[in-house]
Amino acid sequence: MRLNRNGSENSIFSKRNRQSIAMKVATIAIFLVSLVGLNNGYVNAQKDNQLHKIYHIYIKNQYMGAVSNEKLIDKHIEDKVKKASTQYEDLSLNATPDLSVISEQVFQEDTNDEDTLKKLDDALKIKASAFALLIDGKVATYVKDIDAYDETIRQLKLQYVSAEELKSLDAMENNHKTLPPLKKNETRIVDISIKQSVAGMTQYTDPANVLTTKEAVKLLTKGKLQEKSYTVKKGDTLSSIAAKYKLSTSKLLKLNENLTDEKSLTIGHTIKVAELEPWINIELTKESIKSEKIEHKTIIKKDKTMLTSEKEVKQKGEDGKKLVRHVITEIDGEPALEKVTTQSVTKEAETRVIVKGTKEVPSRGSGSFEWPAEGGYISSEMGYRWGELHRGLDIARPDGFTIKAADNGEVTFAGVDGSYGNKVTIDHNNGFQTVYGHLASIDVEVGQVVAQGSKLGVMGTTGNSTGVHLHFEVSKNGKLLNPLNVLK
Repeated sequence: MRLNRNGSENSIFSKRNRQSIAMKVATIAIFLVSLVGLNNGYVNAQKDNQLHKIYHIYIKNQYMGAVSNEKLIDKHIEDKVKKASTQYEDLSLNATPDLSVISEQVFQEDTNDEDTLKKLDDALKIKASAFALLIDGKVATYVKDIDAYDETIRQLKLQYVSAEELKSLDAMENNHKTLPPLKKNETRIVDISIKQSVAGMTQYTDPANVLTTKEAVKLLTKGKLQEKSYTVKKGDTLSSIAAKYKLSTSKLLKLNENLTDEKSLTIGHTIKVAELEPWINIELTKESIKSEKIEHKTIIKKDKTMLTSEKEVKQKGEDGKKLVRHVITEIDGEPALEKVTTQSVTKEAETRVIVKGTKEVPSRGSGSFEWPAEGGYISSEMGYRWGELHRGLDIARPDGFTIKAADNGEVTFAGVDGSYGNKVTIDHNNGFQTVYGHLASIDVEVGQVVAQGSKLGVMGTTGNSTGVHLHFEVSKNGKLLNPLNVLK
């Protein structure tokens, strides 16, 4: 029994041992096969240059994708710029201001060049390298380059000065020269400038924004719309206000939400309007020296011994002269300011002195009449002649031509009266009235109180007259009197 058991046990052990050995051998074989496979893969990767470079494209930090060759990007940008250059021949164009490319090494290339380049094409914007013209720190427009910028500034100034004047001003400024003294009655330009702060700098912009010099000058001169206020006046309508500020009625309504129709306009209310204001203002400074007159003064002295109707020029008076230097400022061709900087007197003015009487003249006559002329003789008495009544005396061939008041009184008529010509009538406020006709000129006016013997005018031949003489009439309470009966 023992032999059999022992024999059986030996037989089982041998079977299990054989199975374990077989499994170990199989495991070792698999490991060896795997090791051989890895070595073969490594060798093949070395043969295929394991690492590959691809290129990631970004525009403004936005990812476009990757391409396998950087030259594809350069070629694509070059073609796009070349196409745009046919439209903007004179500009320096660029399509890459915001583009960045980052390379990466990878084991496997996984790029779609066609899709990435299409996406890149849609995102790329053509930009021009231009010169921005800044007004008070803000971009007003763009020109091609600094030369175009300088020419634009020059053309703006040439709207107000000649090329020769501008050249002279520039030379004076650049060489720090001073102008020679001004000559008498000479005016010259001493400076021209832009009131605003003007600067320039190179920037990238849309090529369509870049203007020619002529276009830039027109834009800067024409200006921009600025909102303003307007106070509604009587007679205003929506259309009249809009036309005044070169707006459409719809634009005016858009600026003012509270306006709907004509009825919504209220006199005295303020509404919004818009008006074009130039981007820049050209300031022109001139200086001149002119000979100007110094107006003489007039002094009136009073004399109580003379009648109020009397006056006498004691000193004629004469204007003086002075040389005055003016500095004139013009803004956009319109006068803005003028001030005197120096002046020197070349001839003193002489004061005019007039003596006037203060003695009151009574408006009531004395009833005693003086001869109304400076000498002369009676060329025709009162009475009928040529079939008509001659209403007074004619006095001719005087020593002087002054016509005088025959007595104190008040002038009631002074002007032209038909056949009398220039005529003066005096009411002596005592029933008497005197008339003076055919005067060459009149020195009194209606309402003036005159004294006996004061000047009324100058003898003449106006009206129906055959020669230089005075026609003199006297009446009392409306009834004609013969002057010879009342004259002294």
